[in-house]
Amino acid sequence: MRLWLQFEGAVDRRRDSGGSTAELLPSGICGSEDPMQNSQHEVVIVGAGPVGLATARMLGQRGHDVVVVERWPEPYPLPRAVHFDDEIGRVFQSMELAREVTAITEPVPDFYEWRNAAGEALLRIDWSGTGPNGWPTANFFSQPQLEQLLARALDSMPNVRLVRGVDVVDIEEHEDRVVVRAGDTRVGKPGQILAPTRATRSFTARYVIGCDGANSFVRSRMPVEMQDQGFFFDWLIVDTIPTDDVAWSPMNWQLCDPVRPTTIVSGGPGRRRWEFMRLPGEDAAGLATSETAWKLLAAWGRTPDNTHLERHAIYTFAARWADTWNIGRLAIAGDAAHQMPPFAGQGMCSGLRDAANLSWKLDRVLRGVSEPRLLDTYTSERSLHLQHAITMSVELGKVICVLDPRQAAQRDARMIADDADPAKVLPVRARPVLGNGVVAAGCALGGTLAPQFAVEVGHSPQLLDTATGSGAVLLLHAGRPAGQLLNPSLWQSLATVDGTAKSIAADGDPDLRDATGAWARWFDANAVAAVLIRPDHYIYGAAPHIEDGHELVAGYAAVLRLDSVAVPATGVA
Repeated sequence: MRLWLQFEGAVDRRRDSGGSTAELLPSGICGSEDPMQNSQHEVVIVGAGPVGLATARMLGQRGHDVVVVERWPEPYPLPRAVHFDDEIGRVFQSMELAREVTAITEPVPDFYEWRNAAGEALLRIDWSGTGPNGWPTANFFSQPQLEQLLARALDSMPNVRLVRGVDVVDIEEHEDRVVVRAGDTRVGKPGQILAPTRATRSFTARYVIGCDGANSFVRSRMPVEMQDQGFFFDWLIVDTIPTDDVAWSPMNWQLCDPVRPTTIVSGGPGRRRWEFMRLPGEDAAGLATSETAWKLLAAWGRTPDNTHLERHAIYTFAARWADTWNIGRLAIAGDAAHQMPPFAGQGMCSGLRDAANLSWKLDRVLRGVSEPRLLDTYTSERSLHLQHAITMSVELGKVICVLDPRQAAQRDARMIADDADPAKVLPVRARPVLGNGVVAAGCALGGTLAPQFAVEVGHSPQLLDTATGSGAVLLLHAGRPAGQLLNPSLWQSLATVDGTAKSIAADGDPDLRDATGAWARWFDANAVAAVLIRPDHYIYGAAPHIEDGHELVAGYAAVLRLDSVAVPATGVA
C-alpha cells in the first residue's frame, strides 16, 4: 500500500487574502497565434494548473481544438503539490512527456516512516524501486516546474492554446454549444484576484471543463451539491531550499508527536518541505509568519545561514466531493470536483486520473462515435474511485492528528506491537476500483488498473503502453501472434473501438515477449488468458480463455455505443 503527501486539494489562504487596490494586467498567450482571432473551439478548459494543462494535452494529442483560459496573468511561482505515484508517471508517459518529467523529479530511494516522539517506528513502507506501472513507486517534484513543462508541451501543439490573464465571468449553455465570457484579470494585493469590471471577450465551444480549483466558477454554474465529511485541520506548510549538503534519511517521514504532529518530506530535487499542524487555540495569523516558520524550523537545524525560505502558508484540509462531475456540456475535474486531506497524497494524482478518464471519452463524443451519454460514466466511475482516496486520507489523518498524550500512547503501542507493518496497522486496505460505467459486469478485474510490466519487441525492452499504443488493447496470454489467434471480424470490431490486440508469452512467437515472467505470473495469479485494457489503462474485463476475447470486445463496443441490448457475460471472469 502506498501513501503520499501533497497539497493540491487544500485551500491556501494567502491566495485568497483581502485587499482593495487593483491594477489591470494584460493577458498572456501561449502559442504562435492569437486564439482570439478565432473564438470557436471544440473544448474550453478553465484553469491552467496541472489538471487543466494535462487535460488539454490529452485532448490535443487526439487532434481536438482546445483553448485553456487561466485567470492568473503569470504562472504561480511557488510550490504546492509535491508528489505523484507510479500510476501518474504512466499518465505522463501517455502524454509523451516521460523524459521531461523524469528530469524534474526525485524518486524515493528508501522507506517512508511514521515515528513517535521517542523515535520509534510506527509505520514503515518501502517506497524504493519500480511500481507495477513501470515507474518509480514514489516521485517528488516542484509544481511550478511541472506546470512550466506542461505549458511548453501545449505550446508545441498547433491545435491547443493557453490564454493567461482572463477571468471567466459567465457561462451560457445552449443546446449545441457553450459560450464562455471573460474579462481581463484585475490583480490587487500580491496573490489576490479581483473581479473583472466587465466581459471583454468570449470563447465558444462544444464542451467546457472546469479545472479551476476548489472555488470553481464552472462548478458554480452546475446544479451540484458537495458531499462533505466534516474533516478540517489547519497546517503550516513551509517550503525550503537547503543551501548546505545534508543527507536526508529517510527522505520522507512523519513525526506523530502529540506536542505537534509534523511532516518532513522532499519538495522535489534540491527542496525540502516541513508541515506543522496548528494546535487548538493557536492563532492562524500568528502561525503564518516567517518568524514562526523559522522558529519551528530551528528545532530541525534549519536557519537562514543554511536554508532559503521559499514559502510559508496556512492550508486548511477538507474532505469533500461534488455529487455530479458532468451535466450537459459542462464538466469539472481535479479540485473543482473534489478536495481531500494530504495524508494519502492523492490530491493531484486524483485530478490527473480525472483527466485521463474524461479525455478519452470526450474524444469519442467529439468524433461522434459515441453518444454524449457516455460522459455520464465519468462521474459514476471516478466518484467511487475518488471516495476511496478520500476515505484513506481521512482515516490516516485521524491516526496522525492525535493530540491527546494518552490516546497517542495507545496508538503507538498498537502500531509497534504490529511491527510497523502497513498490512496490519493501516486503517484502510481495500484496493480502489472504478464505479459502474465502461466496465464488464461481474468481472473481478473490471475497473482495476492494469499493470505495465516491461515487454520485449524484437530485442528491444519497452514498457507495455509504448509497445501497444494509445488506444484500447486486448492482451492474450499466448505464444503465437494475435493475428493468428483472432478472426478478421474481431479485428474489425477492435478497429471500431480504436483498439488493437497483442499476444504476450515468454516462449514461442508472441507479439510481445515476456522476458521477466511478470506477465505470466499476473495472468496465472488472476486465472485469465485475455484482458481488455481501456485507453486510460483501466481494465474493462478479462476472460479465462483466449477464445472468449471476442465477447470482451463485443461487450466493450456495446457499452461505448450505449446499446440498449444487454451483452451476454458468458466466459467473462
